[in-house]
Amino acid sequence: MLTRRVSLLTSSWTPTLALMLGATSWGVLWYPFRAIEAAGLPVPVATFVAYFFALILGGLVFRRAWREFLYHAKWLLAIGICAGITNVAYLVAIMEAEVVRIVLLFYLAPLWTVPLAHVILKERLTLTGYGVMLLALGGALVMLWRPELGLPLPRNKYEWMGLCAGFTFALSNVLVKGAVAVSPEAKSLSVCIGVLVVALPVAIVLTPAGQQTLSLIAPHLFLLAVVGVVLISTSMILQFGLSRLSANRAAVILLFELIVAAAAAHYLAGEITRTMDWIGGAMIVSAGVFATIAEP
Repeated sequence: MLTRRVSLLTSSWTPTLALMLGATSWGVLWYPFRAIEAAGLPVPVATFVAYFFALILGGLVFRRAWREFLYHAKWLLAIGICAGITNVAYLVAIMEAEVVRIVLLFYLAPLWTVPLAHVILKERLTLTGYGVMLLALGGALVMLWRPELGLPLPRNKYEWMGLCAGFTFALSNVLVKGAVAVSPEAKSLSVCIGVLVVALPVAIVLTPAGQQTLSLIAPHLFLLAVVGVVLISTSMILQFGLSRLSANRAAVILLFELIVAAAAAHYLAGEITRTMDWIGGAMIVSAGVFATIAEP
């Protein structure tokens, strides 16, 4: 009986904790990219190199997953392209605009997840589910609302990129949930490939002509390799959580990144964190807890 209770608790909380850990990772991963860009290396180039390391490591460790690309090419292609757009758009936007605002626009993802999960996965939200989603989005709006800035809508191209990244993030999460026959390892490799495909042309366009890109990359190779290891590890953790929870529930739990990003922006980038940010963050954490408790 005790073993059964422990098993139920683990099955309920482990995927949630996995998503929260992945959200924590992404809540701070923007900082090394910002530091590298400040040193002169454009973030699309840094993104390409970091994910190249991630793909090499993942490809070696999960080498058996490559065969799945023969049987599930459509799913993996769709997941990869959506993830590529998500990562590149998010990182470029967060380099050029206020961290918390970009992350908040990005994490309006639950708004997109509901219709996407309904159309693709045939998921339906219960009344409790709608309540949890509204609580989480209410928390996001509390954190985002600044009277001097007006409505919490995109104000420039970078904020629109953040919003676009949120939509493709929601779509990729729904696709990850839908690809039930595909292993988390193969999905993680497809994410790396998708980011490389999207980042390369962006890096070429945004790198100033005449710059010796290799000489810019060299001083940051070790840091980018470490980031690559973190990226593939984070991807695996997220695939585990996303594959075991409903898309709508996962979208709510992933809002935990807002709190991590707000704290990181305050302590690492000197951005001012208001009382309203912490109130909104508490609402988001509460939504994540209720989402875990309410859904069997």
